[in-house]
Amino acid sequence: MHIQVLQHVPFEGPAGIGDWATSRGHSLATTHLYRGDPLPDLAGIDRLVVMGGPMGIYDEQDHPWLVPEKAFLTAAIAAGKSIVGVCLGAQLLADCLGARVYRNAHPEIGWLPIELTPQAQADPVFGPLAPGLVVYHWHGDTFPLPPGALHLARSAGCEHQAFLYQGRVLGLQFHLETTPESLAALVHHCADEIRPGPWVQDAATMLAATPADYARINAALFGILDRLPQ
Repeated sequence: MHIQVLQHVPFEGPAGIGDWATSRGHSLATTHLYRGDPLPDLAGIDRLVVMGGPMGIYDEQDHPWLVPEKAFLTAAIAAGKSIVGVCLGAQLLADCLGARVYRNAHPEIGWLPIELTPQAQADPVFGPLAPGLVVYHWHGDTFPLPPGALHLARSAGCEHQAFLYQGRVLGLQFHLETTPESLAALVHHCADEIRPGPWVQDAATMLAATPADYARINAALFGILDRLPQ
């Protein structure tokens, strides 16, 4: 399988998704939109991965590549591609599917639990996950459930944490791909976003995560990516 990553900033790469691809013998290439890379040919892509970033989906004046990216994602959905969107990537997919993206009441940053919905527990992609899984978050925007999508997960701070559309388009607000290196990069580059709030941990707390914490979320990621149809 060939996986194409759309990356929005230098410090939010595929991380654990790249580890999964390598372990499964899949090829992976990255389109660095922030530095002007052209969008790839959809025909050669088996799975599209859309990463996060500190910008919002409507920040088109500052990041004009968002306009063609949205058109590309809309075309990828229409073409029946397998797609995974993480954080900003999930928000872009929600927008392309007709949901309005807006600022959440409070940002969610840190190691916090999600709750699987009853629909998720019966779903072959999400059902095997442990209920109450503690995952890594870094997001400030949210959206209603896109029309026709399956609501997979919620948290105390964000009702729509994950969705699945037509069994093949997956949006995740949280970061199962997180590694110690990718977390440290986020803390370094986005330190200004770490402000006191009901769902915000301080940098020291986030960085104190154990190898078992990363292993748990990466194992959940690997299982989801294995089960998601091509």
